[in-house]
Amino acid sequence: MRLDTTHLRYLTSEDWRVLTAVELCSRNHHLVPTSLILSNSHLRSSSAIYHSISILAKAHLIARIKNAKYDGYRLTYGGLDYLSLHSHLQKNVLYSTGNQIGVGKESDVFVVSDSEGKQLVLKIHRLGRISFRSVKNNRNYSKKQQVASWMQMSRLAALKEFSFMRALYENGFSVPEPIAQNRHTIVMELVDAFPLRQINHVPDPAALYAEMMEMILRLARVGLIHGDFNEFNILIKEEMIKMAGEKRGEVAAKLTPVLIDFPQMVSIDHVNAEMYFDRDVSCIKRFFNRKFSFTSDEPGPFLSETKAQMRNLKGRRLDVEVEASGFSKKMAKELDKYIEDLAVDKYEGENPTHESALGDANSNCSFDSGEPDNEATQII
Repeated sequence: MRLDTTHLRYLTSEDWRVLTAVELCSRNHHLVPTSLILSNSHLRSSSAIYHSISILAKAHLIARIKNAKYDGYRLTYGGLDYLSLHSHLQKNVLYSTGNQIGVGKESDVFVVSDSEGKQLVLKIHRLGRISFRSVKNNRNYSKKQQVASWMQMSRLAALKEFSFMRALYENGFSVPEPIAQNRHTIVMELVDAFPLRQINHVPDPAALYAEMMEMILRLARVGLIHGDFNEFNILIKEEMIKMAGEKRGEVAAKLTPVLIDFPQMVSIDHVNAEMYFDRDVSCIKRFFNRKFSFTSDEPGPFLSETKAQMRNLKGRRLDVEVEASGFSKKMAKELDKYIEDLAVDKYEGENPTHESALGDANSNCSFDSGEPDNEATQII
């Protein structure tokens, strides 16, 4: 979905009040009655509110519904995008937007910049964009629940990803640095790396394979399973390091995997934890066999062995810490159930190396191989 920021700088404080009122009322109304917009905008002049409604509708931030039983407007994805961008702008997180560098069934990824010109990544979660019909058929959602669902679940997906990314980053895992989260959007570090799926040759497949298996195990040791650990969600960063020993003084390239995309991450206490863990391991094994003709002689790893080690070590549990930080079990269950409804039977019959019932929504959101476009659109 295109991120058009043309109108963002021209909206007045009254326009933002009206748009916020539509968002607020959308929690209980698929089509927000105009009377509610008038009462919740908290503006004295009704003519000013109608003028703002006209401006927002022309910018496609709100929209009417044909043949509706009453006069009203619904919030569009563009409207929610603008509200989130406006919040990031007010907090000086963003200054300009650039090109789209990734797209998935349930998210979009863009290059953005802060006020100092530093390039960052903006990820916009769009749960339900493709699968409203699937949700309605499987859960009999009403229209009111539908709109509340895509707004709330997109926000929960962003909150979950940001919470886990921050916990992993603060504990030394190779992940992008999380910068900010608002509504359904996340701002994070732009990693100078290539998606693993685009790499056709590595000098030492065994070493890279071992590093990825260690990353899976290290996640499990802190109570986490990625749930979609595959070539679409791993970036490879090339770092130049100085050699030691006999080759002291020489410089060599080291390939470092960077893990991305965390909305499908689960605790090792999840009812299907072993299945997700085994699937992560199998995805990497199949990819290395297919792409690099490498097969490890060692079996596993296995989640049961890792859990046994955890009982002896009694280390930190990031799954528990993330829950304590605000992303509760109730939120996790609500989000997981919604995503499962969107992806009913999707994993069966698909290519298992990159499709999953929980992770398919964002599996194609890796960064393009080319350099980010330096052209940007100022949004303030």
